[in-house]
Amino acid sequence: MRHLYILIALIAALVAPRAVAAVGVDSTLTVSLLTCSPGEETYELYGHTAILVRARHDSLQAVYNYGAFSFEQPHFVWRFVLGRTDYVLLAMPLGVFLQEYFARGSWVEEQRLNLTPAEANLLADSLAWYSLPEHCTYRYGIFRNNCTTKSRDIIENCIRGRVIYPARPRRNTFRTIIHEYTVGHPWATTGNDMLLGSDVDTLLCERDEMFAPLYMMRYADSAMVQTAADAYRPLVAERRTLLEERPEMRRKVVDAQRRFPVAPAPLAWGLLAAALGLAFCEWRRRGVVWQADAVMLCLQGVVGVVLTFMTLFSEHPGVASNWLVVAFNPLPLLFAIPVAVAARHGRRHPYHYFAAMLLALFVAAMPLMPQDFPDIALPLALTLLSRSIINIAVAK
Repeated sequence: MRHLYILIALIAALVAPRAVAAVGVDSTLTVSLLTCSPGEETYELYGHTAILVRARHDSLQAVYNYGAFSFEQPHFVWRFVLGRTDYVLLAMPLGVFLQEYFARGSWVEEQRLNLTPAEANLLADSLAWYSLPEHCTYRYGIFRNNCTTKSRDIIENCIRGRVIYPARPRRNTFRTIIHEYTVGHPWATTGNDMLLGSDVDTLLCERDEMFAPLYMMRYADSAMVQTAADAYRPLVAERRTLLEERPEMRRKVVDAQRRFPVAPAPLAWGLLAAALGLAFCEWRRRGVVWQADAVMLCLQGVVGVVLTFMTLFSEHPGVASNWLVVAFNPLPLLFAIPVAVAARHGRRHPYHYFAAMLLALFVAAMPLMPQDFPDIALPLALTLLSRSIINIAVAK
């Protein structure tokens, strides 16, 4: 990855200066919005947006890509968890940019922007300037500062007029749009839903929906530019396909991936069924399996540590309002050992009264909470509740 990053940086250093030199005098300059369809890897599920600058006189075709980052950055994983990941704007030849999407079988659409020569030159100059090493870094934000929103914003800033997008009824949230992109990837869907709180469940305006590349492409198709003289022109002058989708390659990619054979929801409901079966056996023999309590409390606590940490310390948008921390928090880790010891000796630990009350209230209030919970939340909460109830019912 380090060598790839260095190679792209070197290419950017060669391409960007050519753009700076060319756009000041080239009246044939054109700028296009590129949209790439999603892939199968987790980081590819949402598609991608970039900007293509063409100069006919020297065959320059520079793609400006806001989606570049390097795993070799100091403390990359830790910074990613905290929501402090820095991305860079890189310039690269069109052929280099398209290779990745050709290899995975994705399509790439080009929307040539309907810009005046002055606007096109200003946009190309701005992109070249921001791609320089001293200016190219920005703090990534999935919903309002990503490759798509950065591309939209710099285009709007270089247009001498106002871009007007078609109005639509408010029917989507950040979560529902994410679900559209993770169809067929249930573990990615569940992971997102576990981490994202109620802030991502509010209805979005048109501009907020543009964080998603395919939504931005559709909005751009219908957008109009209003000039100072109250004249209107379409934002997109022409649309064409640079790469056709290759279904056979996508199937190969899917077949090569190793996915967990069971989806999260059936697994969670299966765990609940096993817990209820175990509780029935414990009721019949009037004794609890203390090992089950120890394992469940430890797992609940570990999940709670992750959710609580993300809620309190991460800068990722949407994670600070997660109501799941009511049921999944670090508290069970403090009681795992004393609860297991009490259960081993047939005694009832007071923790079970508190846990049963809290979990029962959480389950009852789930329909009233302003958050769309993951499919596994209810069966997992009921599983934990069943452990507390059986301890209260059987232990002394």
